[in-house]
Amino acid sequence: MSRIQSSGTPPPKRDELYATAVREYGRALDRLAAGYEADPEKRHDLRQDIHFQLWRSFEVFDGRCSLKTWTFRVAHNTAVSYVNRERRKNAGFVSLEEIERTAPAEDREPNIDRQRALQQLSGFIQQLKPLDRQIMISYLEEMDTAAIAEITGLSPANVGMKIHRIKNILSSRFLEEERYV
Repeated sequence: MSRIQSSGTPPPKRDELYATAVREYGRALDRLAAGYEADPEKRHDLRQDIHFQLWRSFEVFDGRCSLKTWTFRVAHNTAVSYVNRERRKNAGFVSLEEIERTAPAEDREPNIDRQRALQQLSGFIQQLKPLDRQIMISYLEEMDTAAIAEITGLSPANVGMKIHRIKNILSSRFLEEERYV
């Protein structure tokens, strides 16, 4: 049931909440979109969808969780829906187990510059399944396991375990890439 006033204008609370969320988390939302979509044009569409869904969601925001948690939950859910819609167009996702099986066992530091490392990290994260991607993007936004658990619906212990596994896998992937450079 919509709470939009008869004049067709949204309640001011929604606009105020949206403006606050964008002011405080707008750059993080841009990074989140980049974590889900590499193509700049498609990323723009995803960002617009995230902002629209976020604005729309504030109609039912009741304050039972923090503004940050709400904002990222909506953004991640929107991005996951986007990924599911685009799945047929994109290459198949790689499970954590598949990445682990192909990761090298070497334990050495890669010698790559920061920009290239960030591009590689972004590419590796985009290969993850949506839930794992959501966890890593949230982790990289410096959210703690409790906040990520609240957003994803997983237990904090499960989130912590997944972060640990994904970090190890990503580290191995960096080493593997460095070997071929």
